[in-house]
Amino acid sequence: LAAVAFFVFEPIQVLPRIRLAPGYLLTDQNAQSLTSEDVRGDIVLYNFGYTNCGSACTDMTTTMTEIQRRLGEVDVGDTDVRFVTISFDPAADSPEQLQAYATDVGADPAVWTFATAEPDHLANVVKAGFKTWYEQQDDGSFAFDPVFVLVDGWGVIRGEYRYQTTASDTDKILHHLD
Repeated sequence: LAAVAFFVFEPIQVLPRIRLAPGYLLTDQNAQSLTSEDVRGDIVLYNFGYTNCGSACTDMTTTMTEIQRRLGEVDVGDTDVRFVTISFDPAADSPEQLQAYATDVGADPAVWTFATAEPDHLANVVKAGFKTWYEQQDDGSFAFDPVFVLVDGWGVIRGEYRYQTTASDTDKILHHLD
């Protein structure tokens, strides 16, 4: 009887509160400022990379594009869902380059922002705040930890997606958004 009651009156599952997301001031693909306060109140899915990184970023961008496409499958109520891709290569990823990349991958500019900042600020935001490792290599490329970070409307990190499992990252993230 208890098992039946549990399934009938299943409690709402809430994602854990991992830690506060960092505050930031970035420059987006339109050469406009983007701050953490600009997305306050929205659910935000972050990822990190740079426009010339190859397959690791292609896989992550494909996942972001698929989530953007399938967003109508989840019920987030009146809350907006935003995507923010932060480039840790500000020398190469100018606003014009970020804009061209956003267009190439089919990003909806109403919900998906590509942004970067000065290297010291990026280190504080990405490495210290989001706890995501990256390091520039001698050849100018970057070694990094591919990750998606889900942040709620109060600026609390609710999910980190670092490893591919039997369920795709897309399906896990959409389930957590729902």
